[in-house]
Amino acid sequence: MAKGESDESWSGAGYAAAAYVWWGLVPAYWKLFGDVPPLEIVAHRVLWSLAFTGPLVVLLGRRGELVEVLRDPRRRLALAASGALIALNWGIFIWAVGAGRIVETSFGYFLNPLVSVALGVALLGERLRPPQRAAIALAALGVVILGVGTGAAPWIPLALALTFGTYGLLRKVTRVSSLVGLTIETALVAPLALAAVAAFQARGVSHFAAGDGRSTALFLLSGVMTAFPLLWFARAARRLPLSTLGLFQYLAPTIAAVLAVVFYGETFDGIRALALSFIWAGIAVFSVDSLRAEVQAARG
Repeated sequence: MAKGESDESWSGAGYAAAAYVWWGLVPAYWKLFGDVPPLEIVAHRVLWSLAFTGPLVVLLGRRGELVEVLRDPRRRLALAASGALIALNWGIFIWAVGAGRIVETSFGYFLNPLVSVALGVALLGERLRPPQRAAIALAALGVVILGVGTGAAPWIPLALALTFGTYGLLRKVTRVSSLVGLTIETALVAPLALAAVAAFQARGVSHFAAGDGRSTALFLLSGVMTAFPLLWFARAARRLPLSTLGLFQYLAPTIAAVLAVVFYGETFDGIRALALSFIWAGIAVFSVDSLRAEVQAARG
């Protein structure tokens, strides 16, 4: 590997690690909101993300791409759908964090890459290799164990994995950069977010308008908290092979699970450990198969 390529790989690994460590620690930030309703948090997250990324698009000279995408009805519709999905994903995640169920959110993000593969098969006609089928079967067994063992439907992991997996699928087939895509998504969802903020204020229950400096600062920073890791991820994606980048994604749910158990006292009993062991087995099979396929493709 040439020195320039080596430097690119190291910087890419640094950006990937920064993004996924940030995402792993971010539940601690949403915990700071206390009893603020998740809908109010998500509404402000949409609006302040737009307030942060909009000027950034101009500063980075991406206005041409922004106008081009907005003029394309198909891409505009796809981003409206992906915007709705990511807002729903944010809402479920923030609610789960506030309800003391961070461990369950980590299960969802462990499942996400396997759900993405399954969606590719179901909706894009992609074919699964035998190891990929085994990986999905192992993860599915882990979900069944979690549901049966806890006596409740594991809806949080499944909802997070399905919403984010479908979001990723839409973004995969929509030609747009990460920054411009997020800007348009939040702009298209912004009217609903504004309506929600206005409703909280009209009812006199707005935490933002209450004059609490701490809550106001948390709302304002939510845009930065959302945009920065996405920008780091985009830089990592340009510098690393997809399979290498994919291995970093397990950092975030691992960190989140440790955070939940060590700092917030969430339960991680034998049933959850058994369920996660099957999911991890699926991830291991999937990762090894992906690396093998990339090496074979490189050899021609």
